[in-house]
Amino acid sequence: MSPSRKLTIAIDGPAGSGKSTIAARVAKKLGYVNLESGAMYRALALKALEQQVPLDDADALRALAENTLIQLEPHGEGNQVLLDGRDVSRRIREADVTAAASRVSVHPPVRRLMVARQREMGSEGGVVMEGRDIGTAVFPDAEIKIFLDADANIRAERRLLQDGTRSAEEAQRLLADLATRDLRDRTREASPLVPARDALIIDTSRKSIDEVVAEVERIVAEKDIG
Repeated sequence: MSPSRKLTIAIDGPAGSGKSTIAARVAKKLGYVNLESGAMYRALALKALEQQVPLDDADALRALAENTLIQLEPHGEGNQVLLDGRDVSRRIREADVTAAASRVSVHPPVRRLMVARQREMGSEGGVVMEGRDIGTAVFPDAEIKIFLDADANIRAERRLLQDGTRSAEEAQRLLADLATRDLRDRTREASPLVPARDALIIDTSRKSIDEVVAEVERIVAEKDIG
């Protein structure tokens, strides 16, 4: 699959909807760049944790972001995430950084700065960008906007499998964290998690990764032909 023109594809959705995996696979098939907005916020959150910057101090976090270099380098099925030149690809997926990223991302000054960087990174098209406000705030003029969603219980089960959670206590904590994150994402003042008005909504609850990728491929092909 190789579109005749460089498209901008925005994929949004809540945690556990499959957007990171889908975006990475679609980008690889298209030969596009996969931009993970979530990885960028996670990297900034990690730096905030390491430098003990309060996660509720919007101005301090914005200043931190202004002096932070975050790079996404294609690697295998995803990206290698570099924080000021250091590979933090694995570290940013750990629970403490995940929780911190959700808190860091709610601040309007931080989001404005990060959105500006994301727009710059995808300014020439040929990108698949995933996150929670890509189709509504980052690339509102994207040629293709997709919103992935899934039943909350199924999303939670996916996260449990992904994290290798085994004990009942760990499972309860993860489920509670997911519910808190959902609420924070959907009700935050800056760019809440909502489908763009012209987004195509795909329910991934009962679909395999291959099925969702195939559906996105069809959407891309139809857009390119049109």
